[in-house]
Amino acid sequence: MLDTLLPWVLFNALILALLAVDLGVFHRKAHTVGLREAAAWSAVWIALALVFNAGVFYFGGSQKGTEFLTGYLIEKSLSVDNVFVFVLLFTYFAVPAQYQHRVLFWGILGALVMRGAMIIAGAALLEAFHWIIYIFGAVIIVSGIKMLRQGHEELHPERNPVVRLVRRFFPVAAEYHGQRFFVRTGGTLMLTPLAIVLIIVETTDLIFALDSIPAIFAITRDPFIVYTSNVFAILGLRALYFLLAGVVRQFVYLKAGLSAILIWVGAKMLLTDVYEIPTLVSLGVVAAILAVAIAASVLRTAVLKDRVPTGPSPPTD
Repeated sequence: MLDTLLPWVLFNALILALLAVDLGVFHRKAHTVGLREAAAWSAVWIALALVFNAGVFYFGGSQKGTEFLTGYLIEKSLSVDNVFVFVLLFTYFAVPAQYQHRVLFWGILGALVMRGAMIIAGAALLEAFHWIIYIFGAVIIVSGIKMLRQGHEELHPERNPVVRLVRRFFPVAAEYHGQRFFVRTGGTLMLTPLAIVLIIVETTDLIFALDSIPAIFAITRDPFIVYTSNVFAILGLRALYFLLAGVVRQFVYLKAGLSAILIWVGAKMLLTDVYEIPTLVSLGVVAAILAVAIAASVLRTAVLKDRVPTGPSPPTD
């Protein structure tokens, strides 16, 4: 059933309906997303992904089901890197908290379209030219090494070539105008700073997709599995941002864990014609790397808190 057109139609119809309910009902009015709301939405998106995964197991078999779960876990973990960027971006542009969800909503909607096109193109290339798998593998390994060496860099939106191009042809308003992306001032249609932030979100996701999509192709060559695992991970990205924005910097070893995951899946790609690593093994390795990185980060944070010196106790009568 997964090899027919029907699952694609039903899946995209489901996603469009979920997005319509999300924006039209629950986030119709701009508001600041609190920790409790973010946690609830994170649980909802993860639950939906797992329910869909159960459907893949039922209709596609255990192999397809494991491929989806592994791809989803990889994409979900790599999306944490987006959270780092969103924190820096929203801080740099001083985006009001109540408008951040709107930027991420439209940014992720654009990301779904771009990633869908990239997945279709990637699947076609791998089908026609098998040797491209080695290029994908090498690119992923290099990306993993770069991520390990870079650490957390400062964000310089003014250097973004797309933003510079947009500013050359379109005037940009000096201040925010609510949740609007466009505003007409003195008869001139202008972009708002919120639109500039949205453009940077889109271009940033495109850069991240160049790493994450080939990484999923290391797990499966099925375009439907690659696409659906990507979509569910991206849909949960907004809630993940609001959930982790305040604490994401405390996960000091997470970058190292993500780089290890990229290097692992890149090596799996390069070995594809020598030894086919079982998908279940890949799932276990990815889960173990994430668990170790998170546990080590939590332990380090706890140790540092214990080492913080405290002032002398006030005298007692």
